[in-house]
Amino acid sequence: MPSKDQLLGIIAIQTEIARLGLDLAGTMALVVERTPPLIAADGAVIELAEGDEMVYRAGVGIAARQLGLRLQREGSLSGLCVKTGEILHCRDIETDPRVDKLACDKVGLRSMIVVPLRHEGETVGVLKAMSRQPGKFGETDVRTLGLLSEVIAAAMYFSTKYNVDELFYKATHDGMTGLANRALFIDRLRNVLGRRERDRQPASVLMIDMDGLKQLNDSFGHRVGDVAIKEVATRLKACARQSDTVARLGGDEFGIIFSPVDLPEGGAALVRRIEEEIARPLVFEGRTHILAVSIGMAEFPVDGPDIDTLLEMADRRMYQVKRRHHGQPPGHSLPSLAQ
Repeated sequence: MPSKDQLLGIIAIQTEIARLGLDLAGTMALVVERTPPLIAADGAVIELAEGDEMVYRAGVGIAARQLGLRLQREGSLSGLCVKTGEILHCRDIETDPRVDKLACDKVGLRSMIVVPLRHEGETVGVLKAMSRQPGKFGETDVRTLGLLSEVIAAAMYFSTKYNVDELFYKATHDGMTGLANRALFIDRLRNVLGRRERDRQPASVLMIDMDGLKQLNDSFGHRVGDVAIKEVATRLKACARQSDTVARLGGDEFGIIFSPVDLPEGGAALVRRIEEEIARPLVFEGRTHILAVSIGMAEFPVDGPDIDTLLEMADRRMYQVKRRHHGQPPGHSLPSLAQ
């Protein structure tokens, strides 16, 4: 049986899931974050079965950089888990013929436990705990993850009692704004960069942070802050095209993938359009609030050849803009202050 500490850990996770309510994407992120400490793993991931592929939709530790990674269901331990609906234990990828060794090498894992995630009687994905060491996990760890998978299945059921399509939507979109979440954003960015590398066309990624949300929350409460977040999301969506991806990455942080770049000035024109759109006053319950954002942009392939480099560059430029905003002299129309 799992140890007392492991059982208490699962109960704590269940309590936190209950606080999240119907936020399935948040639940998935919470579960992978809490899984490694339960069994001393080096990482954890939730993969969803999408067509003939398994897709990394939430990950931490050694799996954190692999969001959006796709592997074929056929020839992978995750795919076999979905097919059989059984918990599978790999003690060493070097001697286990069931695994996709190339994918394992990319992540850097040597041993793993893969447990099925079921929804409405169908196995729709897996929770995978992984270690850099061979032979890391024992039978107690397997049973512990089996219990945890039942907790996740219950969360999936209560998040959506409808169909699998609704389940996948909730797993890949932000519950507050309806925008793509971080996992889907990274997945689409990975796909865009792959296409643009083949056709040698540019793409832009924008990192966007709201200015002054804390002051707004402190002055008028989180309900007004939530309205501001939703309004920014709506305006960002209005500025983007059908081919672009707009995502809420967490808190007051957003991202946009601008592809294809078919404007003469590229992403710079989109940045100006966003700044103008966000600057329109927000009127809520008789008060007028000034919204503003800080935007950083990185362009592929000029600023970098891969996801990590582009996001780091865009993030750095965004914070440079934010510092300039905070350096405005007194009397400047600071964002998110009531007028």
